Amino acid sequence: MLLATFKLCAGSSYRHVRSMKGLQQQAVLAIGQELNRRALGGPAPAAWINQVRRRGSLLGSQLEDPLYSNQELAYIQQGEEAMQRALGILKDQEGWKKESRQANGDEVLSKVIPDVGKVFRLEVVVHQPMERLYEELVERMEAMGEWNPNVKEIKVLQKIGKDTVITHELAAEAAGNLVGPRDFVSVGCTKRRGSMCVLAGMATLYEEMPQQKGVIRAEHGPTCMVLRPLAGSPSRTKLTWLLSIDLKGWLPKTIINQVLSQTQVDFANHLRKRLESCPALEARC
Repeated sequence: MLLATFKLCAGSSYRHVRSMKGLQQQAVLAIGQELNRRALGGPAPAAWINQVRRRGSLLGSQLEDPLYSNQELAYIQQGEEAMQRALGILKDQEGWKKESRQANGDEVLSKVIPDVGKVFRLEVVVHQPMERLYEELVERMEAMGEWNPNVKEIKVLQKIGKDTVITHELAAEAAGNLVGPRDFVSVGCTKRRGSMCVLAGMATLYEEMPQQKGVIRAEHGPTCMVLRPLAGSPSRTKLTWLLSIDLKGWLPKTIINQVLSQTQVDFANHLRKRLESCPALEARC
């Protein structure tokens, strides 16, 4: 799963956070920690997104939460910001253009967002319960390279609390090697409430993972995956994936658009095969 965003230096972008101490830090932790606890599944995408964002203010968080370092607070803030911005993009249903539609109903849409660029939106229905997708995409994130050939490796570099992770992802070459190897360092934020789960992320800086020789450091934009049971059919899951990537380097836009759109289609196909061959986490596939 290619997850990450803008050029954003957490250390310099959140000076106001770094200067906070004690209870002020804990209050900051409250920004976006609560999503809607009710089972969602309304008729319109804007409805469930609104319910998530409405509960996305951290100020009601308990002060018993452990104190984090200034840098950890900056990462938490960055993950929360990625989630809010990505959900805001998904909420706006106007201006989406159809890129492709597969025979099974999988659809990729695109839209140009000011200050972000072109983003892609995958809409699919997976014939597996949401819990199974959560296991594969969150709990077994580092195993993605085993079933998705577009990903060579994903490694969790640091976990911060229960919702935030820093990851390094090494992507495979694409478009007949026209797009060489890329890697991504991202901050991810996961919120799970009731029957819905949101995975969001954006690019970040992490001193322990500098740029690698021979690999271009690309950046994800505000990105997210939303998982929720299909209305009227809880054994199936509606998956929405918002993808925004700056691949860096010199690449024609036509190739970039083709690669990103196809990446989403391929991801859905590989995910289905994985879930069919390994229907339960206990199977230890």
